[in-house]
Amino acid sequence: MELTNKNRYRIFCQHENVPLFQNDWWLDAVCGTDWDVALVVHDEKVIAALPYRIEKKGWFRLLNMPKLTGFLGPVICHPSNQKYATHLSFEMEVMENLIGQLPSFSFFRQNFHYPVTNWLPFYWKRFEQTTRYTYILKLDDLKQVFDELKSSVRGKIRKAGELVSVVDCHSIEAFYSLFCKTFERQKLKPPVTLSYLKKVDEVLSQRNQRKIFVATDNEGRNHSALYLSWDHESAYVHLVGEDPALRNSGAGMLLIWKAIEFTKNELKLSTFDFLGSMIESVEPVRRSFGAKQIPYFQVRKTNSFLLKIIFRILSR
Repeated sequence: MELTNKNRYRIFCQHENVPLFQNDWWLDAVCGTDWDVALVVHDEKVIAALPYRIEKKGWFRLLNMPKLTGFLGPVICHPSNQKYATHLSFEMEVMENLIGQLPSFSFFRQNFHYPVTNWLPFYWKRFEQTTRYTYILKLDDLKQVFDELKSSVRGKIRKAGELVSVVDCHSIEAFYSLFCKTFERQKLKPPVTLSYLKKVDEVLSQRNQRKIFVATDNEGRNHSALYLSWDHESAYVHLVGEDPALRNSGAGMLLIWKAIEFTKNELKLSTFDFLGSMIESVEPVRRSFGAKQIPYFQVRKTNSFLLKIIFRILSR
């Protein structure tokens, strides 16, 4: 096997605990062959990586976020027992190296995984940054987590438990139907097609890294569905869907709680990540579960003068 950057990265992902969205197999699923990776190698060992999607639109080459992907950004293996100054110097050096390996691009945008708290080398290279937020629950004690829910949320969970049953959903088509209804209510186009979701779901299913919860009533009506994915450290509320006509049942709240219980009791994970949201109407739900607001960086750069003009017009 030729040791291209991609192949080196595949070997790296097999031996390191890489977060879900930065794995080679995830990038294969969401990008096909349209991705590559910058690497820093020392003594034949990968010590830092920056995977990126490559998309060509007309004259433009875009290094943008793939669909369904919560985070990308640098993956850095820090040597153990570094002093803080040495730790920071190491980060600066490898990030500068990674940036220098990026291909020429018209536009770059990535959401860095929240453990990455240093983007200064990107700033020095005239990238820009916007702070965004995800919401995270630490599941050390489920009883304490439940007690810290807003009282209205606890009430909705109990009410929903009397109206619906929570079962596994084995049909991605059934999930997608509910997923689309959420957007139909808002007269929006779903962000992904069924065929695209099937491709991603197939990979996660094969690796046993997903579970679909659905809330159904005695009449066989599906009220709500939740698509949970996970890696070695966190479970993620990846996608949700709801029948607008049945949303008053509180089934969506119940599914979140069932996913939290599953994460703690079955997966034995202590981190539950809501994957956002920055949407004003959705954020209060995350907050009402007692989830902690965690900042992360969205880093971007526009090199194309034409794109700069287009973005300026669109922002007015």
